[in-house]
Amino acid sequence: MDPPARQPTLFIPHGAGPCFFMDWNPPGAWDKTAEFLRGIPASLPARPRAIVLVSGHWLAPRPTVTSGARPGLIHDYGGFPPHTYQLRYDASGAPQVAARVARLLAGAGLPAVQNAQRGWDHGVFIPLKVAFPDADVPVVQLSLLHGLDAAAHIALGRALAPLRDEGVLIVGSGMSYHNMRGYGDPRSTPVSAEFDRWLTETVALPAPERDARLADWATASGPAGRLSHPPRAEEHLLPLHVAAGAAGEGVGRQVFSDRVMETVISAFRFD
Repeated sequence: MDPPARQPTLFIPHGAGPCFFMDWNPPGAWDKTAEFLRGIPASLPARPRAIVLVSGHWLAPRPTVTSGARPGLIHDYGGFPPHTYQLRYDASGAPQVAARVARLLAGAGLPAVQNAQRGWDHGVFIPLKVAFPDADVPVVQLSLLHGLDAAAHIALGRALAPLRDEGVLIVGSGMSYHNMRGYGDPRSTPVSAEFDRWLTETVALPAPERDARLADWATASGPAGRLSHPPRAEEHLLPLHVAAGAAGEGVGRQVFSDRVMETVISAFRFD
């Protein structure tokens, strides 16, 4: 058999709650993001053997992976239409891939926990329901770490890098801008655009410089960084650090950008 095609790593915006599956005001606000997500499968070198996804909605004291064969869903959003709490995503889990993730992390000095009971939060099933609507690719979710240390999340990703050559797609699911008080405020537009420019410049740098800047993002990005991700609320940015770490020497680039709710949001890919 031919070896699996090497997969890129991705950082994608997962939107606001179940935004892609409900009416939004203004209408069409999330249409371009949905179009980008739908285009992901065709952009890959081959169908992934599995997806390992890190979401901004799961933090744990130690790296933790979902290891159940059929994880349920956690509808962890509030105040949305009743039908959005009936959304389903019937992809299978991947216990063998979860075990492989745990071994890689342990080998890097990051002992991991396997959790066969936890389901997938909306940072997983909402974007995947758009990108892979047939739910035909097995999925494993990996937690972030409670400490929110940027360098630790780059190291987390670095440990997972061998999965790329095993046909596994590594995805960071978050938001490049995530200040809840800033959404809808026109004053957020220049702030988010400035931070977006910094991110776009940073991911395209050679890996050592890129990772150093990402590890020090809160200072290196200037005021726009913390205005885009307030202190102790950077969990939606850190999936990017995991994707960058897993990229190894791979080159990063911005592959999507849009202005939504007065803020600039982007997606990045590492090959």
